[in-house]
Amino acid sequence: MTKGEETRREIVEKAAPLFNQKGFEGTSLSDLMRVTGLQKGGIYRHFSSKEELASEAFDYAWKKAVERRLEGVDEAKDAVERLAKMIDNFVDIRTGLVAGGCPLMNTAVESDDGNPVLRARARGALSGWMSRLTKAAEDGIAKREIDSRVDPKALGQLIISTLEGALLISRLENDRAPLDQVRRHLREYLETNVRRNKRVRRGSGS
Repeated sequence: MTKGEETRREIVEKAAPLFNQKGFEGTSLSDLMRVTGLQKGGIYRHFSSKEELASEAFDYAWKKAVERRLEGVDEAKDAVERLAKMIDNFVDIRTGLVAGGCPLMNTAVESDDGNPVLRARARGALSGWMSRLTKAAEDGIAKREIDSRVDPKALGQLIISTLEGALLISRLENDRAPLDQVRRHLREYLETNVRRNKRVRRGSGS
């Protein structure tokens, strides 16, 4: 890594918590100068615009979130447990993330009104998360661990929307109870409506 690449990486790492906590519009150049210890010219020597820096800061924050949410997933005994582990990680892991909460939620809400570049970044992150959940469900169906009537994409949407909705309520009320409640609900749903050998089949004694 060259000196310039190292400096660029350090700027992104220092700017990411700022953007994730204050948002794109709420983060000023003076804020960026303060956290990076650089002057305006030092920052814009490495980034063509504040938007470019914010985009890379989002990618950095999201990468850290994904890495933490996937911890221990591959060690789960089957597809249902892999999905459950991702749910547990979302609810339980708050350390080691970029300060400010879920970067996907933060960026999606702020960019909804008019920043197409950041909105595209958020859509890409959502698509990647959906793909992981969908793939886990598809693998489970192929291995006969998940009921074949389960729609993998719909299951992924259900998990994401439920978790993100609970996170929003939890943050507004400063109470983690909504997250714990949806964790229990989603785990029960996985066992009763998704797991193949536990699902009740009409007209069948199996």
